[in-house]
Amino acid sequence: MTKPSANARRSRLAAVGVGAAAVLLLGACSASGSTAATSTSEAAASPTASAAAARPPAPEGQLPAALQDQLQAALEKVMTTYAVPGAAAGVWIPGEGSWTTAAGLADVDGAVPVTTDMTWPIRSITKSYTVTMLLQLADEGALSLDDTIDQYVDGVTDGDTITLLELANMSSGNADYVTQEFVDDFSADPTKIYTLADLNSFVLGKPAQFAPGTEYRYTNANTNLLGAVIEKVTGQSYADALEERILRPLGQSGTRYLSDVADWTGPHPVGYIVADGVPQAQTENPSILGPAGGLFSTLDDGRVWAQTLATGALLEPATQELRQVGHPIPKPPYDRYAVGMGETDGWWGHNGEGVGFTAATFHDNATGASIVVYMNESNVADAHPADAAFRALAGVLAERADQAG
Repeated sequence: MTKPSANARRSRLAAVGVGAAAVLLLGACSASGSTAATSTSEAAASPTASAAAARPPAPEGQLPAALQDQLQAALEKVMTTYAVPGAAAGVWIPGEGSWTTAAGLADVDGAVPVTTDMTWPIRSITKSYTVTMLLQLADEGALSLDDTIDQYVDGVTDGDTITLLELANMSSGNADYVTQEFVDDFSADPTKIYTLADLNSFVLGKPAQFAPGTEYRYTNANTNLLGAVIEKVTGQSYADALEERILRPLGQSGTRYLSDVADWTGPHPVGYIVADGVPQAQTENPSILGPAGGLFSTLDDGRVWAQTLATGALLEPATQELRQVGHPIPKPPYDRYAVGMGETDGWWGHNGEGVGFTAATFHDNATGASIVVYMNESNVADAHPADAAFRALAGVLAERADQAG
């Protein structure tokens, strides 16, 4: 297959009605008309949407008791179906109230119940934070989404044609980092703390999955490479950039990017894979996930992020419009995957899964409702338990709306 040029791929974006948004995102132009990135210091001085961001409050009061009962029953049905040990979930509806719940066990062997204040690994929901930072930098003119990855990371196959936007929307064709080489390295020492450079090193020089821009395939390495871009452009570590740009402005005091599991302090669940009906506890090593999956968060911080992500509160409106250009993608389960977030039946957000945990964080812009589900089970055949629970809870709300209408 002939590899399309970056210009040709941008033309396809314009054809679906986002040409104007793309122009805004391609970075500042020099006097000669060429695309150019501003310096890090200039970008830092530029006004950003995050500077005006604030933590959205939870709706006052509780949802009606009958609705809470329906939501609880829907959650527990999913837990029974997939033998989920424990879960924390919440539904928030403006003008009506909130519902949060803790069900089942955080630690099966210790018979420790789940509580609503626990900190959970949110896995690939981390991608939505990472891509948001990338888009913020595009808004500031610190980089262009049309930049190719070789401008920031050397040695990526097709790096001179893979754009940052293609990494963000999973159309880069880049190899993933979970190669046999990585598996062998990790198996030799499962406690090893990997740096972002370590993770990205397993990608360099590896064969492409497909020509950039010709397909859509969910690949963790795409987001980890963007993490390296963020570090290079900001001059900060990923964790520091995240704290400054997102966590602090939104008051996300319960959300942290971790590499060392020893830093996972406070009440938290154990992750499980259920085999033959028996939960098998998993060993946590967040360093193997990087900016693609290394965040830990709480239920209320999940609520805040669901609304912030879906509404584009940290971005310029045109950037959020471009962000919502999506396509069907095999995994994880969305109707379509866009630019660092997915859409399911009108709900925007992100799922996460791996090493004993699944998570789902979604918001409906039409109603203002948010749903967050965290579960301590992963690797269920042909199912994503937290996403299934999100869909079940959203179904309860949809049925209620139909009845009211």
